[in-house]
Amino acid sequence: MINSRVAVTGMGAISGMGNSLDEIWKNLIEGKSGISHIKRDSFDVEQIPVNIAGVVKDFELDVEILSPKEAAKYDTFIHYALHGANEALNQANLLENSPYAPGKTGTIIGVGMGGFPIIEKTINTFNERGARRVSPFFIPSIVPNMASGVVSLRFNLKGVNYTTSSACASGSHAISAAYHEIQSGRQDMMVTGGSEGVISNLPFAGFCSMRALSKNKNPLEASRPFDKDRDGFVMGEGAGILVLENWDKAVARGAQIYGEVVGTGYSSDAHHITAPHPEGEGAAACMEMSLYTAGIAPEAVGYVNAHGTSTPLGDIAETKALKKAFGNHAKNLLISSSKSMSGHLLGASGGFESIVCLKALYEKILPPTINLVNQDPECDLDYIPNKARAVEVEYALNNSFGFGGTNSTLIFKRSN
Repeated sequence: MINSRVAVTGMGAISGMGNSLDEIWKNLIEGKSGISHIKRDSFDVEQIPVNIAGVVKDFELDVEILSPKEAAKYDTFIHYALHGANEALNQANLLENSPYAPGKTGTIIGVGMGGFPIIEKTINTFNERGARRVSPFFIPSIVPNMASGVVSLRFNLKGVNYTTSSACASGSHAISAAYHEIQSGRQDMMVTGGSEGVISNLPFAGFCSMRALSKNKNPLEASRPFDKDRDGFVMGEGAGILVLENWDKAVARGAQIYGEVVGTGYSSDAHHITAPHPEGEGAAACMEMSLYTAGIAPEAVGYVNAHGTSTPLGDIAETKALKKAFGNHAKNLLISSSKSMSGHLLGASGGFESIVCLKALYEKILPPTINLVNQDPECDLDYIPNKARAVEVEYALNNSFGFGGTNSTLIFKRSN
């Protein structure tokens, strides 16, 4: 049985915090929020009561990645995936002269919701101008697997090519699946992570009807995980894309290794379509599985990038889950929620936050949870409030939980 080690050799990201990983990381460590008022002509601020989000700003897909004519065929989440993949492959020094056979390279990118902006635009076209004016590119522009499909096409990745769609766990599940492709020997290199771009009317209307979004009018203070005054999550958009490689082959080609994927966990709450299990049972089981597959004791984990969405129920449930999974060590964990600054990137969150974990390990500094002013007594762990900490840890854990009760956990190991 092949059981290859899996290295992370490239990372690319885009979010409301910046259009490159370097910019995003700088803002994360400085505790600067990327959440702002939504300023898009298509967004109906009159009807929708919430108009703040972690909105990507001043972004146009580089013409070197895809020509404007080709880019116009695809919705925003595909653009973000291409942007992140290009940055990650460039960092891995694999954009040109890759040593890998195309059939041994692949892509799995998680997408939670797909192409809502173009769906809304096309509905308007259909209603106003009729069926004949619907673009022939409509379907390819919106289906979730086109994030992986177009990345595969653009970068000549001829191995495995599919998407995972499991709500807010999509990106994390994609990384897990890509990890197993390399671990098993089926693939040598994978482009993976998550992408999402649904800052548009229908998703906001739906989440507002659910009363899931924060009603705080101040965008810089609205996302406040583990704070007593939190009142819901803040939407975000963007992508987090990683390059994974067979460890030995990455070393042989002289690649810079930023970390190692060592553990994966999965579970289902089997409790409710949207609410977490109140005692965190499924989330705890997921973390316990990730520790088991990593072959490490709970005490080995130093940092947790929490799911931490800033919802009243979710943050308490995750705190209880951490205590179940880690026992007495829970009080020693250093935990933060980058969603306090980025907002919730939905299907992209697992990819984006895995990158946060890897950067924290590599740079030896842990990002804070901002807006944590009045900590909820029921959330009584160390959430690194408001200021980053320079701490060297060996293992970092990332949690991603989604509607439908789906849970996914990843564990990364420091390489330097």
